Amino acid sequence: MSYLQTGIHALLSRRTVRRYRPEPVPDELLLRALKAAIWAPSAHNAQPWRFVVIRSDAVKRRLAVAMAKRLKDDLARDGVPRDEVERRVEGSIRRFTQSPALILVCLTMEGMDAYPDAPRRRAEHIMAVQSVAASIENLLIALHSLGLGACWCCAPLFSQPEVRAALGIPEDVEPQALITVGWSDERPVPPPRLPLERVVHGDGW
Repeated sequence: MSYLQTGIHALLSRRTVRRYRPEPVPDELLLRALKAAIWAPSAHNAQPWRFVVIRSDAVKRRLAVAMAKRLKDDLARDGVPRDEVERRVEGSIRRFTQSPALILVCLTMEGMDAYPDAPRRRAEHIMAVQSVAASIENLLIALHSLGLGACWCCAPLFSQPEVRAALGIPEDVEPQALITVGWSDERPVPPPRLPLERVVHGDGW
């Protein structure tokens, strides 16, 4: 199988994995996947991604509880029934504390262009977000290629102050995503995809 075929196979065969075996993930594999992540394309080659690898059970729990507190407050304000709130909060804590490893992906505007007007500042920030997202895709594909399962979770976006406080992250660094990582303990069913004719347009909309 050629490198091109191997790459396409990895893209098409990757699945979101939410259940893991308890065995630890070797640091060597995490570092190999992170090396692939930092070879993603980025605006101005600014490489606005930053990563926090979390292996400690105590740190996992501190982070999970901090995010869960924010989740609980948000759900309560939304009028979600109390038993449903507790179920979702407990599930969130369990998801992150039971994952063998976590990778927090953050964004920094260091190296990005600065503009005096709001529209261009907003566009520049979006470019940084897109760059970080590209690094996450590289990370997910690399983890899958190494035989590991992973899940891209957006919980940090809804609890950035709590995540910063739990991990000592500077104020000018934005938590963007939390990737759970481990040896898969499930065989996820491939999710449906819209047909190409629904999403591809030629020579205009």
